[in-house]
Parts: sequence; structure tokens; C-alpha cells
Amino acid sequence: MTPTYIILAVLGAVVLWAIFAYNSFVTLVNRTKEAWADIDVQLKRRYDLIPNLVEAVRGYAKHESSVFEKVTQARSQAMQAGTVHDKEVADNMLTGALKSLFAVSEAYPDLKANQNFLSLQAELSDTENKIQAARRFYNGNVRDLNTKIEIFPNNIIAGMFKFAKQEFFELDENDSAAKEPVSVKF
Repeated sequence: MTPTYIILAVLGAVVLWAIFAYNSFVTLVNRTKEAWADIDVQLKRRYDLIPNLVEAVRGYAKHESSVFEKVTQARSQAMQAGTVHDKEVADNMLTGALKSLFAVSEAYPDLKANQNFLSLQAELSDTENKIQAARRFYNGNVRDLNTKIEIFPNNIIAGMFKFAKQEFFELDENDSAAKEPVSVKF
């Protein structure tokens, strides 16, 4: 009878470990989804600020239409991006377009003193900081999930229940300008 109890104890331990491993995967997947939702909220806030910012600059720099079109197009593409990779590419493009917009605005001293523009500038700066924090939080959760999926024996449970690795939300490695934050200081 003793070998039977040992076998049952080992099987019980394996089942408990499998349940624990499965539940920890579910927790990590849900944290990753929550972190992505945080990024989405901040990106939406950014997208909502951009038209107001463009209009504020347009009032002073009417002949800079190509910059406004570039920002508007980048915003539209970013809002339509679906996957993490598409959002990443579109966000990097939008960051570059915003840098062009702020470069144009530097040539207009009256604009730099406009209270509405200064308020939008402060809001955008705050939003950029929140996007970076949300990106770090998301990437940390993705790292934890991906690590757990790759580690033995957790990879057995991950494979059985089809838990998939997630993509990081990163800056474009080939775009050195995207690695610098959008400058909103005047």
C-alpha cells in the first residue's frame, strides 16, 4: 500500500503544480492585456490632443501645410493600427511628425507665448511621459509572460494550453530620432 500512496502523492503534486502554472499564465496574460489597455488610453489621449495642437500652430504658421498634413496623416495611421507592431511603427512615425511640428513652432515667438499653445504643450508633455510609463509597464509584463512561457517545465503547460508569447512595444531601432522624446519645451 505504501507505493500506491507515493504514486498518488506524486500525481497530486503534479496536478497541483499544473493548476498553479496554468493560473499563473492566466494572471500574466491578463496583466499584459491590462498594460496594453493603459497604452491605448494614453495613445488616445495623445491622438485627441493633436488636432488642437495643429490648429494652434496653424493659426500662426499658415504656410506650413506640409507639416500639418504629415502630422494629420501620421495621427490617422496611428489610430487605425491594429497589432502591437503596427501601433509601434505608427507611433514612431507620429513622434517624428510631432517633432517637425514643434520645430516649425519655434520660428513663431507669438505662438510660443500663446496660453492655449502653452497649455496644449504641457498636456502633451504629460501624455508623452505617461505613454513611456505605460510602455515600460506593458513591456515588463510581456517580459515576465514570455520568460514563463520559455522556462521548463512551464513551457509544457504553455504549449498544452496554447499560451503565446507577446510582442514588445518598442521604439524603432533604426530611427535614432524616435529614441528621443518629443521636445515640447520652448
